[in-house]
Amino acid sequence: MSKRNRARHMSRQEVAEASQGAIVSANDNRGELQAFTFGDPEPVLSRATMLDMLECYHNQRWYEPPISLHGLARAFRASPHHSSAIILKRNMLAASLEPTQWLSRAAFKGMAQDYLVMGNAYAQEARNRLGGLLRLDHALAKYTRRGVEPGHFWWVPGHQPEVEFAPGTVHQLIAPDVNQEIYGLPEYLSALQSALLNENATLFRRRYYENGSHAGYIMYVTGEFADGDVDKMRDALKRSKGPGNFRNLFVHSPNGKDTGIQIKSIAEAGAKDEFLGIKNTTRDDVLAAHRVPPQLLGIVPANAGGFGDVTKATDAFFELEIEPLQSVFLELNDAVGAEVVRFRKRVKAVA
Repeated sequence: MSKRNRARHMSRQEVAEASQGAIVSANDNRGELQAFTFGDPEPVLSRATMLDMLECYHNQRWYEPPISLHGLARAFRASPHHSSAIILKRNMLAASLEPTQWLSRAAFKGMAQDYLVMGNAYAQEARNRLGGLLRLDHALAKYTRRGVEPGHFWWVPGHQPEVEFAPGTVHQLIAPDVNQEIYGLPEYLSALQSALLNENATLFRRRYYENGSHAGYIMYVTGEFADGDVDKMRDALKRSKGPGNFRNLFVHSPNGKDTGIQIKSIAEAGAKDEFLGIKNTTRDDVLAAHRVPPQLLGIVPANAGGFGDVTKATDAFFELEIEPLQSVFLELNDAVGAEVVRFRKRVKAVA
């Protein structure tokens, strides 16, 4: 190959212009090899991960969480499998609790749900006038912030002035994170995108049926029609949009041909959007992140064999998931100095 016809590498300026959507010629000579690109090469480790080294930002009073707690609260109901798996763990934990004079089942249920959704749970001490422990109250993790000074916590509701808790009266339980030790992070973060995709697929399908005016085809009409026939077909198609769509349309053309009226699809936008595939795949991702057997969530098996014995699945799930969660809340006993959390020993069902 001659030096004249040899393709050269694109310069940095050409690559930058191409990443903005422009098609950049790799050779100024007309009629020769041209190349274009869309976007710069992406590194395996994104530069955004450098922010993880900064741990948690603070404003001289409290630390800000490394992830939006408001976003986690909204994502709680994004997918039925996501919220159902969390509610199942919360209910099993609350059912295994043996209430004490300091901790009620309602307060524990709120702390358990906060820990599973936010990765953090907060218990606030309520003391009597003599300084003795009266009870443990649940402080919402969404609005509780850890103070810069050790043992200090803040109540930051957002719409009201922030208030500092009495020092030493709030105890925090965290799900460990690999980047910082100030706040915990929930274990399902790796499947959060799948839960949101599941929601998006459902919302897309709902809008698809409610709208009814989606451009799913082109009606191609040729041949001779009587005066006003084309206008009648146009009016009939307009009336088929919105509520009551997907109606049948009758067309009678006495001297028409087979190819006089043709329906041409546009990019298969109508029925082949892989709705069921998206729903099933994202469901499996969410269940894998929560480590919940599908038969405990009421999922209908696709095969005739089913998912197996639900009793054995419950026993295994309790041993592998619920008991480790119980050990997390037992840490409150050491923090408070009393047996405020106590669980009943579970008896396995007879096979």
